[in-house]
Amino acid sequence: MRGAVAAGHPLTAQAGADVLAAGGNAVDAAVGAALVSWVAESPLTGPGSGGFMLVHRARDRSTRVFDFFVAVPGLGLAERDLAEMDRVDVDFSGGSTQVFHIGAASCAVPGAAVGLEEAHRSHGSLPWRDLFQPAIALARSGVELNNGQAYLHAILDLVAEDRLYQQDLAGTLELIADQGGKVLYEGDLADAISKHVSDHGGSITKRDLEEYRVIRRRPVRATFCAEEYLSNPPPSAGGILIAYGLPLLEELGPGDPGTAEAIDALARVMREQANSRIAAGSVSGLARALEERAAIVSRGTTHISVVDGQGNAVALTASTGAGSGIVVPGTGIHINNMLGEFDLAKPPRPGARLSSMMSPSVVLRDGTPHLVVGSAGSLRLRGAVLQNVVNVVAHDLPVEDAIDRPRVHLEGEDLHCEGGHDPVELDKLEEMGWNVVRWLRQNLYFGGASAVTSSHGELAAAGDPRRGGAGVVVE
Repeated sequence: MRGAVAAGHPLTAQAGADVLAAGGNAVDAAVGAALVSWVAESPLTGPGSGGFMLVHRARDRSTRVFDFFVAVPGLGLAERDLAEMDRVDVDFSGGSTQVFHIGAASCAVPGAAVGLEEAHRSHGSLPWRDLFQPAIALARSGVELNNGQAYLHAILDLVAEDRLYQQDLAGTLELIADQGGKVLYEGDLADAISKHVSDHGGSITKRDLEEYRVIRRRPVRATFCAEEYLSNPPPSAGGILIAYGLPLLEELGPGDPGTAEAIDALARVMREQANSRIAAGSVSGLARALEERAAIVSRGTTHISVVDGQGNAVALTASTGAGSGIVVPGTGIHINNMLGEFDLAKPPRPGARLSSMMSPSVVLRDGTPHLVVGSAGSLRLRGAVLQNVVNVVAHDLPVEDAIDRPRVHLEGEDLHCEGGHDPVELDKLEEMGWNVVRWLRQNLYFGGASAVTSSHGELAAAGDPRRGGAGVVVE
């Protein structure tokens, strides 16, 4: 089938493209790509992750979000005294560091395996097991690390051109292919997961796994430049904050790309997103409340965008956070550290969904997909998605140019401007009163987006050069 795929790694994007070429639809391609991402992008995602899949169906123009994000563990435990988490400081090599907490106490209940399965059961067309074969083969034969992945593997002392073999993960993939995603949530494998986490001070119980469910949600919506933006709804925060910001930006005027006026408008919207304290129940008030308790999803996030020739579209974002460092022996399953990405004075009730900044998004033009986009990037994630929507929809840039353009991020009073901006325009921003932080070059700090576009019958796809992403068009 004709279509386009963009992802955080060339192997991931190619896997999705191969599924389309074999006659699969957008959901089939997203699932096949996601499974390969578990192998090719193992620091970022895997069976121990959580995420969201936004699916737009051409047949009835319906859009739904499959929420398989992580849940708070501890069901059935009499006491919930959380063990001490380990602390790590991550340096983005641009003068910015971020603190993460890891270890078994940071592990939340994952949802990726059953999430992919439920989306496929609802909308897929190719056999479930067939979608696993490329990922299984890749796990057994090994993945040669590119520069972007070597950076993410640095703590494992692996470098570019090293080959990473994942025989245990291959075995787990075969189990899921044969028995379905629930194999991780019941029986011997669930016992192994809960016991290993518990033995190391965590609180994932067998009951947590048995009672985990995928939730279907209606997307948040906003109008921007006569097109319709749809994204991840509450209880997550990213989508609603972007949906709040886009109409504000249209009202201000998006300006010409790269100019001081355009950057000023973006920064003012970012400030309003962060500082809005309108009465509870309003869109912006809700956004603020959500932001205050949202997971700071780290660089351990990956995104896949797909559109097929029938007009179906999928945006899939998944994450293990920074990774807990807890790998279940004999399985290759690296559990997420999402509890460690919150400042939890009082943990939410067991079974509750955690919030997230992840924002898998689609923009519809006249009811059909124009742009499918999402990103990694911690608190910069929503800004990366926002700026790509603006670049494609308002500035009419080709998707590759839209992703490649330098980005900005407002952090407190500091306006971080990525390398590549015109110094003259940054001088003007300083004259406007902004405290400009000038980065020398592109950096993953500003997010790692993947996007596809469909415009007047032409398909295009692009991954983010900041993290070695790729796009593939299937004609």
